[in-house]
Amino acid sequence: MNQLDTQTATIPDRSRLTLCACILLKLTLGVLYSWSLIKSHLTAPVADGGFGWTGSQAGLPYVFAIMISSLFIMIGGRMQDKIGPRWILTAGALLMGLGILLCGFVGNSLIGIILSFGIFSAVGQGFLYSSILAPALKWFHSSRKGFVSGLIVGAFGLSAVFYAPLTNSLLNNFGLAGTFIALGIGTMVITTSLTQFIRNPPPGFIPATPAKIKQTTQNKAPAVDFTWKEMLATKRFRYVFIIYLLTASVGLMFIGNMAKVAQTQVGISDNAIIAGVVSFLALTNFMGRVIGGRTSDKIGRVNTIFAILILQMLKMIAFNFYQSLPALLMGVVFVGLCFGALLAVMPAFCADLYGLKNFGLNYGILFFAWGFAGVIAPIISDILYDASGSFGTAYIICAVMMALMICVNFVLKRDLDTNRI
Repeated sequence: MNQLDTQTATIPDRSRLTLCACILLKLTLGVLYSWSLIKSHLTAPVADGGFGWTGSQAGLPYVFAIMISSLFIMIGGRMQDKIGPRWILTAGALLMGLGILLCGFVGNSLIGIILSFGIFSAVGQGFLYSSILAPALKWFHSSRKGFVSGLIVGAFGLSAVFYAPLTNSLLNNFGLAGTFIALGIGTMVITTSLTQFIRNPPPGFIPATPAKIKQTTQNKAPAVDFTWKEMLATKRFRYVFIIYLLTASVGLMFIGNMAKVAQTQVGISDNAIIAGVVSFLALTNFMGRVIGGRTSDKIGRVNTIFAILILQMLKMIAFNFYQSLPALLMGVVFVGLCFGALLAVMPAFCADLYGLKNFGLNYGILFFAWGFAGVIAPIISDILYDASGSFGTAYIICAVMMALMICVNFVLKRDLDTNRI
């Protein structure tokens, strides 16, 4: 077997190895999910081992982390488009781990925690997030973009299932400082190791075409690879961005307030049951990402988005009537499935519309929609809740938003069908 034959024979193994490494690496990014547990200890009295912070103070590092990571997803995406993913991922792994580790040494310092977790570690998280999807998508045929995207982003959603009990155990046994140090060292070692297995395909590589594929208009690869300036100049980008922003806002509002909904609307006071509801939400979130990505490969991205929007709208109308635990769990299923499916479909949709050459930067810009939603949605929902004492008004507003997004998606579908820019 000559050298070319040897390289060809190893390509399928390399694609699977890259995909596995990307999935495992995405799991480690779920350290963000541990913040809700850490926050409860930050607000605990000093006498009980906490820092005695207010709720607003304890939330600041997380808000900073969302904003900074969203910005550096775009910056990291641009860098990995130019020099490849390996070095950007390695830098991100080191920065994320070191930032969390530093939190264990700054003590009871709000500024110190913001700088360490909310900025330093968030830069690393942004670099990692920006450079995981692009190389994986390049190894697989375009008809599998949704499935590959769903598996990888699904890992991020699933990570809450094991990060929550791990963080809780560390906090109970080692306190805040010990938890930060353990999480920092653990994530740094694991992520740095995994990044060494992720790289782009060789120049000229063309993924094998599956034996049975059903191409749709929405899933066909673009004739050219768009630069970020060319992408921003298209009308379809504005349609996709607003759909992403408002639909993600609905999901994030519920994810951030699910415990409060369970307490105030259903009357659940048992913390174990509430924790179970939150874990169930994480599981359905994971299922939505895998199912949504795969479904979009079959019926098209736009049609899948229609399904998400319609389900979201109906769910919002019905949520006012959920007054029991079984009814709440039924609502949680739709929350998780819709939100997860959206996060799986959007990366694949961006690749369909604008190509893979500049995918890192292009999706980093589109991902700002999620970043804005992560900051705006919790604030608006808290304001509405404080004003009325319930989430009823928020449900109505969300239903109206989804109805409007269905109209926007119709316009987007018309433009794609007529091949308009």
